[in-house]
Amino acid sequence: MSDRVAVPRRAFLRTGSAGAAILTAAVALALIWANLPALNYEQVWSWVCTVQVGPWSASLDLRTWVNSGLMTLFFLVVGLEARREFDLGDLRERRRLILPVLAGAAGMVVPVLIYLAVNHGGSGAHGWGAAMSTDTALALGAFSLVAARAPERIRTFVLTVFVVDDLVALIVIALVYSQQITVPGLVVAGVAFACLLAARRLPQRLRGWAFTGLTLVTWAGLLSAGIEPVVAGLAAGLATSAYTPKRLELEEATRLVRLFREQPSAELAVSATRGLAGTLSANARLRHTLHAVTNYLIVPMFALANAGIVIDGELLHEAARSPVTIGIVLAYVVGKPVAVFVASWLADRLSGGLLRPSIGAGAVLESGAIAGIGFTVSLLIANLAFTGTTLDEAKVGTLVAALGAALLSFAVYRVIEALPADTRLRAMLGTAARHVDLAEPVETGLDHTQGPVPAAVTVVEYGDFECLLTSMVGPTSEELLGENPDVRYVWRHLPLPDIHPHAQRAAEAAEAAADQGAFWRMHGLLLAHQDRLAVDDLVRYAEQLGLDTDRFRDDLARHRHADRVARDIVSADRSGVSGTPTFFVNGQRHDGPHDFATLNRVIAEARAQASVSVLVTT
Repeated sequence: MSDRVAVPRRAFLRTGSAGAAILTAAVALALIWANLPALNYEQVWSWVCTVQVGPWSASLDLRTWVNSGLMTLFFLVVGLEARREFDLGDLRERRRLILPVLAGAAGMVVPVLIYLAVNHGGSGAHGWGAAMSTDTALALGAFSLVAARAPERIRTFVLTVFVVDDLVALIVIALVYSQQITVPGLVVAGVAFACLLAARRLPQRLRGWAFTGLTLVTWAGLLSAGIEPVVAGLAAGLATSAYTPKRLELEEATRLVRLFREQPSAELAVSATRGLAGTLSANARLRHTLHAVTNYLIVPMFALANAGIVIDGELLHEAARSPVTIGIVLAYVVGKPVAVFVASWLADRLSGGLLRPSIGAGAVLESGAIAGIGFTVSLLIANLAFTGTTLDEAKVGTLVAALGAALLSFAVYRVIEALPADTRLRAMLGTAARHVDLAEPVETGLDHTQGPVPAAVTVVEYGDFECLLTSMVGPTSEELLGENPDVRYVWRHLPLPDIHPHAQRAAEAAEAAADQGAFWRMHGLLLAHQDRLAVDDLVRYAEQLGLDTDRFRDDLARHRHADRVARDIVSADRSGVSGTPTFFVNGQRHDGPHDFATLNRVIAEARAQASVSVLVTT
């Protein structure tokens, strides 16, 4: 069960690294296919397919259906991920958005200037857009492989820079590389997108259909207008808000499931399904549905359709001296890392530290290096800007740049790893203050704590004594304290009475035991005997611990400690906690799996960040 619960949380990084491997395989397959004339690579992808819905129809070749159709889903996922970071991640503190936006913008302008300097006055100058944008899927996958142990905040910074790339690149495609724009189609797309924004007020059962239909109309309107329609995907993703489930909504979903259990019928099944789905944001549901599809299927198919070029000595000879190839390689391998690093450094210095990167200088440089992987959008623009031999030279440049950027990122990471410990920590983590998710800080005299005070790392767990998962990570907490003597562990109550009828009483029993100096011993007994939490069982545990059972029983009967439990529940609501177990490490919410290895890694990162702060202050 623990693995099944952890899987969705690991999905993005898992599909990122695996997707990068599949994408690399697709590129290799495309190259092999294109260089076997009998297999008719170009003829297959040039096959025209017509789709007709009523009086409307679209006739596009197979490559265009992939590039402009399926890739819309890829950019939808990019927009969803960016919106999630904006609503729930570090970027919900809007000031933190400024620096990645500046770095992302600089990481596009400088490469374009380098490309134009190489192609000044030449026929390839028009293709400057192919030298500016990062491939989000491939770059994140490569990052997961190159820097598998990098802190999560580096991925957040990288993702934000990439999304700025994608957003600006799609605007450039729409304004520079689209065909002649026709007003009627543009009006249809604008009206449909406005309706999509308004559709968020529709009843839950209608939103999915409205979102799908209006996104398709927006896509068709842009296609009809002569604008690259993948813009519809990114716009729809950015418009889809993310939020954590609310406790009251979860309780209502539980009630609907219980009604179905009592009277299993089709009507109640539909009601329960809608209730469960309605507790999650559309952003979360779409990301869960589309991540694997885009990483494992759509992006590799894009590579298969576009990476195939006939490689021979003549092409390599021409590419080696082609301004288009040289410009693309220099733009990505040199321009990207220099631009991202310098823009971040200048923003920090000119703002007096207000716009300091959330990561260290070394991690910023590594982020800039990995941003030089510009496969997807680069090929997309190359196909719009070039034809014939020039297009093949652009593809060669894109492939060489992607390989060079990956190797450069790996080299930067290995150099950072070889630095002395203190220098390495500063290079990776930086000195910027972290955002605090925990609404109620730990109070030593009121919260239940184990471990030293003060502590380098404080782990707060919201738990339910009747929750199976809370019990399963109980031994993990003991392991963490055993392996990490500098950690302070804090327990806070979050009983879930809609699914655990004995949880509230068990929490009050723990507080009654705390009133007699035996909280942690009672805590262990309650988690070890989750199936025996009736009043008589609780009193028997009190006897086993040598407590005053009359006083203990009276405390339970009068609910004397209900207010103390309610305090923890209020703090959970304020911190956006709706389920158990939920962990906060040094005030930051941990959204990953709860196994020992993962929590130990998160604690190590928090300890490293704390040590960096100490180094700075001393």
